Amino acid sequence: MPSYRIGVDIGGTFTDIVFMDDDGRFLTKKVSSSTDNYAHAIIAGMEEVFAEARIDKAEALEVLHGTTVASNALLELTGAKTGLITTKGFRDVLEIRTLRMPRLYDLHWDKPPPLVERYLRHEVNERVDRLGNVQVALDERQVEHAIDKLVAERVEVIAVTLIHSYANPAHERRIAEIIRERAPGTKFCISSDVLPEIKEYERTSTTVINAYVLPVVERYLSSLIAELKRIKVATPVLLMQSNGGLTTADAAMRMPMNIIESGPAAGVVGAQLLAKRLGIGKVISFDMGGTTAKASLIEDGEVTRAHEYSVGSGIMIGSRLLSGAGYTLKVPAIDLAEVGAGGGSIIWIDPGGQPQVGPRSAGAKPGPACYGQGGTEPTITDASVVLGYINPGFIAGGTVKLDAGLAERAMLDKVAKPLGLDLPRAAHGAYRIAASNMIRAIKAVSSERGRDPREYALVAFGGNGPLFATGMARELRLKRVIVPPAAGLFSCFGLLCSDVEYHFTRTFRRLVLEADLSEFNRLVGELEGEAQARLVADGFPAARRVYTRTAHLHYQGQIYDLSVPLAAGALTAKALAELEEAFGQEHERTYGHRAGKEEPVEVVSIQVIAHGLPEMPRVPAEPALTRSNGKVGSRRAYFGPDVGWLETPIATRGDLATRTQGPCIVEEYDATTLVPPGAAAQLDDFGNIVIDIEG
Repeated sequence: MPSYRIGVDIGGTFTDIVFMDDDGRFLTKKVSSSTDNYAHAIIAGMEEVFAEARIDKAEALEVLHGTTVASNALLELTGAKTGLITTKGFRDVLEIRTLRMPRLYDLHWDKPPPLVERYLRHEVNERVDRLGNVQVALDERQVEHAIDKLVAERVEVIAVTLIHSYANPAHERRIAEIIRERAPGTKFCISSDVLPEIKEYERTSTTVINAYVLPVVERYLSSLIAELKRIKVATPVLLMQSNGGLTTADAAMRMPMNIIESGPAAGVVGAQLLAKRLGIGKVISFDMGGTTAKASLIEDGEVTRAHEYSVGSGIMIGSRLLSGAGYTLKVPAIDLAEVGAGGGSIIWIDPGGQPQVGPRSAGAKPGPACYGQGGTEPTITDASVVLGYINPGFIAGGTVKLDAGLAERAMLDKVAKPLGLDLPRAAHGAYRIAASNMIRAIKAVSSERGRDPREYALVAFGGNGPLFATGMARELRLKRVIVPPAAGLFSCFGLLCSDVEYHFTRTFRRLVLEADLSEFNRLVGELEGEAQARLVADGFPAARRVYTRTAHLHYQGQIYDLSVPLAAGALTAKALAELEEAFGQEHERTYGHRAGKEEPVEVVSIQVIAHGLPEMPRVPAEPALTRSNGKVGSRRAYFGPDVGWLETPIATRGDLATRTQGPCIVEEYDATTLVPPGAAAQLDDFGNIVIDIEG
């Protein structure tokens, strides 16, 4: 009897479900997201697959899930009522932040409201210095008074962040004991458990975010697990983390901060696997769905990671030089640039009379005008229907019917007439504006990081990624676009191919060449002990536990740091000298220069990453693909004022077994791929559509 692993990815418009059996055969389902309770769409979609494929529910091995529940709580400010206990004098850290602004000269920009209102932030008398020495003992009577006031205000969860608790957590641990004694039903998070690292605002913000979304995530996952049991799918649920690794549902409920960027990370993991399989060293992953588009960089088979990022600020505009818009979350995450450009992004005219696209989206309800669900605002999907790129009768295999007349009316009334343009030129202009917005995301992870995008292949996926990828590649002068099988559900494949992964970090401020080796090795040993305990608790035997180490370093006096691999085994003086040299090389690669040997390099923190490997490889040796054959006709498509309308062949993926010159539109159950005039496409040995931009 075959067993199935189930990947589930929630998007703003659709929920994607993929079943994969032991032999690598896939079953896919795309259903509209149920925004009132995302679990409803998941259960309904899974039930349909079980029924259609006649699969015994006992054959389900595990459910792997990417979710937007935590990020939505931050975007919509619908998290739990949270209280904060902090050191006297640090009540307003959440207000002061780091004094950075995302738009330096925008006098109308307002920073987001703190997740904990001021009347729910309480100070207690205590003080620990940066070395962990107690300067002022904890006043437990003040702690009790603060807890009583917060309980009286009916907070759901209490965050505790004391100054320098990363160096000595004793006072925070005592406050945790008092909360258990005085308010046993109240949830709490202490910063020495959440983020035992230096930087007061970052640690406070991260702890508060974890507390703010904790009850929301706990309720959602408890509900999902209960619903799975109700339909007799008694299987473990693993969640995708922002760092690209999986975690258990129990761990996600304790530390939900790790799953904030759960959904976007899965697609990058899938692109990483694809790059390794194809032997491509430089890849840009591009994921465009219904609401947003995300880009990330993969080099030599490794994803790039950020140590911190901002959440809850709407859209992460494609520039790494601008920050401070949202709430800072200092956890390892796949480094993504995100813009508000998806199929549901609304096309609008600004007060200056210029057309704009996004970041506001029509979402799943009412959706684009062509959905016929009451939406009247034109979207990128409506523009694509007008241009002939999308078949109105073939979205999600025909389960979603589009009304081309409604799309044309919305585009004409809201865009073409106000701009004085004919309908095709207005739609094509919107298409190009959306593409230019997404190019900003690609530049943010490439040229703004000292990488030349022309040296990279673009892996395009998501429901709309293959529709825009070739136009963007042409603008950026990329030579090749790769569209993987089932591109519209590709993030689910990333879920199915990921391993359990945990990150453990500790602040360790020392000059590299002056560090005490015994102290260095002791800290690494403690972190590896924590990592081992977590994997043992998850049931991984020694043979399936793997650990990697990294160090975060900077030149003494710098604020920001870079991550460099740390040698395995007992560290020696030679290993530290090699670490300093590796940092210099990374600094030069990232910023274009490095300091001389007289400039001291400082360790900021040490990190150990624990990998829990499955009994059997999650990735099949070669996925079983279904290849269809036979042209399915043609239709007129518009390729800009210079080319105009062309009668364009409509193909299936199997038709590209022989090299095909553009223009051509490839229609599939989950995505549409556009091969423009001048380009050429062909399937490779793994069933990917490889598009050569210059034909």
